[in-house]
Amino acid sequence: MIKVSEIAKKKVIELMNDDGYNPVTDYVRVGVKSGGCSGLSYDLKFDKQQAEGDKVFEDNGVRIIVDKKSFLYLVGTTLEYSGGLNGTGFVFNNPNANRTCGCGESFSL
Repeated sequence: MIKVSEIAKKKVIELMNDDGYNPVTDYVRVGVKSGGCSGLSYDLKFDKQQAEGDKVFEDNGVRIIVDKKSFLYLVGTTLEYSGGLNGTGFVFNNPNANRTCGCGESFSL
């Protein structure tokens, strides 16, 4: 399960509408890929379709899809949004990460 904070929900809906996606029927695709200064990095994009093997969640009114491989790394993660002095953007609060980089965009287990 992936959770979505209230602030992240508002930003997701705003961005989906701006990009021509429907927050009621379309998805936020969350994934993990190799790369970044800590070994793995997060991938976040909008998608209109789910693929075979995707895990589907809904939290706080946001529909999320995660591929099977990424799901193992993301169980229990909360998607948050930061608009503070340290930068603006989505932040992954991942309880599975042993180490994260300073920018918060990559992690290791």
